[in-house]
Amino acid sequence: MARILIVDDSPTEMYKLTAMLEKHGHEVLKAENGADGVALARQEKPDVVLMDIVMPGLNGFQATRQLSKDADTSHIPVIIVTTKDQETDKVWGKRQGARDYLTKPIEEDTLVKTIESVLAG
Repeated sequence: MARILIVDDSPTEMYKLTAMLEKHGHEVLKAENGADGVALARQEKPDVVLMDIVMPGLNGFQATRQLSKDADTSHIPVIIVTTKDQETDKVWGKRQGARDYLTKPIEEDTLVKTIESVLAG
């Protein structure tokens, strides 16, 4: 299965997402902020990144832009997973390079299908 990097500063969300992904056989990598997420993505080259938006320091939009503009990580699909559900946030997220945008609370089925979809290209 896939190696998935979760970038989220909420221990609760990290736990929920990890449980869902591991149940489906995915390997999970974790980062608690945008800067660590970018560094870990560059180092580990995960198959997919699940990116929160609201985090201290480097936010999810900034981290997504860095990953999508870097030749070493631009091939890694980023899925934004956030509580921000305004249409402007979704448009901005896609403009930063995100392949998809999911709003919390997230259904396991939706998460798994979205990951499969971005992995399929």
